[in-house]
Amino acid sequence: MKSRKLSRPLLGAILLSVIASVVISGCIKTRVTTSGLVNITDMAGRTVAVPRNVEKVVGIEAGALRLIVYLGAVDKVVGVEDFEKRDKARPYRLAHPELGNLTSIGPMHGGDAELIAAARPDVIFWTYAEAGAANDLQQKTGIPVVVIKYGDLSRNRKTFYEALRLMGRILGKEKRAEDVIEYVNRTIEDLTDRTKDIPPEKRPTCYVGGVGYRGAHGILSTESDYAPFLFVGANNVASKAGQGHAFVDAESVVQWNPEIVFVDEVGYSLVLRDLRNNTAFSMMKAIQSQNVYGILPYNYYTTNYGTVLADAYYIGKVLYPEAFADVNPREKADEIYEKLVGKAVYADMEQIFGGFKRVKLEG
Repeated sequence: MKSRKLSRPLLGAILLSVIASVVISGCIKTRVTTSGLVNITDMAGRTVAVPRNVEKVVGIEAGALRLIVYLGAVDKVVGVEDFEKRDKARPYRLAHPELGNLTSIGPMHGGDAELIAAARPDVIFWTYAEAGAANDLQQKTGIPVVVIKYGDLSRNRKTFYEALRLMGRILGKEKRAEDVIEYVNRTIEDLTDRTKDIPPEKRPTCYVGGVGYRGAHGILSTESDYAPFLFVGANNVASKAGQGHAFVDAESVVQWNPEIVFVDEVGYSLVLRDLRNNTAFSMMKAIQSQNVYGILPYNYYTTNYGTVLADAYYIGKVLYPEAFADVNPREKADEIYEKLVGKAVYADMEQIFGGFKRVKLEG
């Protein structure tokens, strides 16, 4: 029986096929194909073929554009949702007004397939999307859709980091992704290190009201695991109100009787209305001692991570002045914003929302 030698072209094809089957190590799975594309596994578990060199992108749904900005890829964005064009009251938009001049890709929470296709991005990043919806948009536009899970800075921080790493790999921004992750970790470690040895009796009771949740709300809108409180070990009186966001009743807040109240400034006017109209609140320690403080809102088209960290430093300064004696919260906020979005924008945020300040309850 004659032996059969493989021709050079056939041997080359086999080798390419073997290379194509290699999975790069790490939590982000990729596979190089022979067609100038790279197969990646997105955060919905879908296999998506994306260009090796991505030059044009769009981000749809809450948080997608923010993460692109964090990765230093603003120059690759070719279109934004209408909401991103008309409303700039978020750090990443304040830092990059040029984004408002880009073509519209449709309404918030997903854009419009025809407008997205007309912008001709190489890749569409979509947060909060289900696999079926992503497949449908990909079929309609003929453009790769990569599903991203947004995460948070408390229970789902690893998800946030996985999103940065996946997007960083696709955008050629791997180093920047690791740099952002390292900075966030280092910042949270600094916050916790400053407060970890403070004894329980030195931690005043506190409460945050007016927390944004699909809109503005009054004093009864709070969070049981409010991230800035967690980072500085604050004694949050609402910690037993379930998990995550909660609407509590006035009787509970009065009974908890916090020594210090923080006001999320997205609901500033509503909180003041509540405090002035319900005389029961006037009996609380925080109101009697005028220990009410404004903080910047961070729930605005999902979480603005930089503002979470900035708020934590101001809250730490209010609760534990000695532990934060060397910190100027405004300067620290600008450091954080400059690192994450490329520009110090605290003054702009202060002008829009009010900034870090003691709240006047009278007048």
